Amino acid sequence: MYVSTFHDVVEWTRALHEHLARCLQHCSTQQDEERAKWLLEYLADHEAALEKVVAGFERQADPKALNTWLYDYISYKPIKPHQSCSATYAEMSFDEICQEIFDLHNQVIDFYRYLEGRTEIPATRELIGELLKLEQHEAMHLVHQTNRARDL
Repeated sequence: MYVSTFHDVVEWTRALHEHLARCLQHCSTQQDEERAKWLLEYLADHEAALEKVVAGFERQADPKALNTWLYDYISYKPIKPHQSCSATYAEMSFDEICQEIFDLHNQVIDFYRYLEGRTEIPATRELIGELLKLEQHEAMHLVHQTNRARDL
């Protein structure tokens, strides 16, 4: 997906979470390790819920902010998760899945920080700031929940 406006950023993020939810759910049906299977199901549900929350940003955000062009974006390389789910999560251990998902969320957070630092219009800075807070909160929530599962 080519990202040129803040609307594209929101749509890209929504699509990323949607894709990840589908992939994790698909891989959970092929995972042999019980704890990793549970983790994949949990993460799939979490990503699906996050996709819905991000979609809400598209409906509620200021249209002027959404339609603002990204001028300094060209130098940033966005995250490109595998385009088709090749069942790689089905072959990973619990800890490997956690690391992969945490890394992906951290890349999204870094992307939002990058955009927030280069946004001069208050409405777009607020939009990116809200998305950044959401991603940070959800990443912390995932770390907390997976650490609890690891302790079991």
